[in-house]
Amino acid sequence: MGPRKKTARRIGLARALSKLGFCSRSQAAELIRAGRVRLNESVRFDPETPVHLTRDRILVDDRPIEPGDKIYLMMNKPRGLITTAADEKGRETVYSLFKKSGFTAKGGDSLRSVSTRVDSALGNPVWVAPVGRLDKASEGLLLLTNDSEWGARVAAPETHLQKTYHVQIARVAVEALIAALTAGVKVAGNSGANSDEKSAEKSGEGETLRASQVRLLRAGQKNCWLEIILTEGKNRQIRRMLNAFGIDVLRLMRVAIGPLQLGKLAKGDYRPLTADEKKLLDRAVQGRTP
Repeated sequence: MGPRKKTARRIGLARALSKLGFCSRSQAAELIRAGRVRLNESVRFDPETPVHLTRDRILVDDRPIEPGDKIYLMMNKPRGLITTAADEKGRETVYSLFKKSGFTAKGGDSLRSVSTRVDSALGNPVWVAPVGRLDKASEGLLLLTNDSEWGARVAAPETHLQKTYHVQIARVAVEALIAALTAGVKVAGNSGANSDEKSAEKSGEGETLRASQVRLLRAGQKNCWLEIILTEGKNRQIRRMLNAFGIDVLRLMRVAIGPLQLGKLAKGDYRPLTADEKKLLDRAVQGRTP
């Protein structure tokens, strides 16, 4: 009896659209439930409908969806922009930087204008999503991609990938503060905490946050710059730690993700990752995945 032939792996329809680089899985689920997606000429309403990527034909708004080139971008995000595709309050987002440069990138608004998306090789709209977050008041290195599974691996907390920040604070740091930030700071009131953390906070235990490394970069008479390296990736972690000491953050800039450096990329600009940069980042993620 000869060896069994491997059968093609089937995945859910929403995940298939995400793997094809068309949109995020959650956006795909919305499109499917709205009756805008056909699989082999039949409208499907279940995001988990099984799909053979190599055999089946997927159409969105009557347009066949084909695998596109994977896009990996790095951006120097300025302060004042929201790291999301569409903001319910109408605030300016990082996607406005693409429009100003003539490159059109689609985020959540792709659900409203999917029919305008075409392959990036033609210089027309493509879907990319941020890898992780930088809050409105923060700036610096931000990754965006249409490779949703790669983005999830890079952003996953369990990889403990180092993220390096340069932080200006309204105080001259002393050794005791630097030691405290690495030893751990108990904080409470995290709007992004999970259910276990919220229960701990209600019981008075709070949440302990710590930096992996902290060092003084330079100091003036009333403020200073610190380099803070995190591996935990908690919500607004640096601001919450410093707030526990009553210290105001004047500027917060992410300058590196793992081995990937922001370098001299101008504020508000973006560019593709080089092949070497992508490989370095992939190796760092693989080396830290449990």
